[in-house]
Amino acid sequence: MAILQQLTGTILSGGEPGRSISLLLAAALLDRLLGDPWTWPHPVQAIGAWIDRYQRWALTWESPIAQRWLGVGLALSTIGGTGLIALGIARLVSLLHPLLGGAIEVVMLAACFAGRSLRDAAEDVLAPLAANDLTQARSHLSRYVGRETAQLDRPEILRAILETVAENSVDGVLAPLFWALVGAIGTGWLGWPPGAIAAVTLSYKAASTLDSMVGYRDPPYRDLGWFSARLEDHLTWLPCRLAVGSIALGSGRPRRVLALCRRDSPQDPSPNSGWSECAYAAALGVQLGGPNRYRGQVKHKPLLGEATRAIDPAVIQQALGLTRSVFLGWLVGAIGLLGAIGFQ
Repeated sequence: MAILQQLTGTILSGGEPGRSISLLLAAALLDRLLGDPWTWPHPVQAIGAWIDRYQRWALTWESPIAQRWLGVGLALSTIGGTGLIALGIARLVSLLHPLLGGAIEVVMLAACFAGRSLRDAAEDVLAPLAANDLTQARSHLSRYVGRETAQLDRPEILRAILETVAENSVDGVLAPLFWALVGAIGTGWLGWPPGAIAAVTLSYKAASTLDSMVGYRDPPYRDLGWFSARLEDHLTWLPCRLAVGSIALGSGRPRRVLALCRRDSPQDPSPNSGWSECAYAAALGVQLGGPNRYRGQVKHKPLLGEATRAIDPAVIQQALGLTRSVFLGWLVGAIGLLGAIGFQ
């Protein structure tokens, strides 16, 4: 009870640890309630517009060496520019009114937490699938995945949904929360300026957007996107491993999950997505991976986990619940840490 009273006092005191706790809680709640409505403006739209404009210009250079250096410029300008603009907006609005500045930072943070959006995307495909409308389910699935969906049968649609949930739970939900916690600890302990939480988190979101737009090994992005892809891999490496450990603990079978991850994840060329997908597959007792068709070509993803049961809608709901539990666990742990910082 004494710790709870101290923590409440820290939040209400207005100090940086308490302010950080308030921002994280408000952003998580806002994402839970609203998500990212399609008709609302989103920071990723502005980030994506800059990337698109830059890459169109950069691809006019025919030299591979030039494109590789331009790729470095694209990554640094996008990530650095996003962070500086977010910090500047938060600081400028805070000069008008501290509460308004905090509200802006909450909105920017909530835009980085894609928990509600991920759940809505999964349910958007599951709804027509429950009505046995495969045509509609394939059409809806095509909004969220890069593979061709026109010929997928029901088991393949369910696999695609679960693979999307597994990969994006780390890239779109847990990794942004990790970097938000880094920003929160920085403001609460290291004296970073207000607005740093949103700036750090949006910078990671910019790196993730870069990877999804230009981080490919195939032309025309092979040279332009190399730096963005490698940088995003490094930025996601630690939160991915922490997520895998958390998922393993949440499954109730940590040794089994980690053993399967160590066995199967290195087969995936990505240093992160193989681990995140395998963690969910092992925790849920299903198998992911197999053939996918991209632009008319079949690519075989490594098999991850062991199929002790089939993928069905209940499994996907369990995966979403596991993500939510890990997110809340990290959030509670961060609040405890920030509260401890505030008591010093």
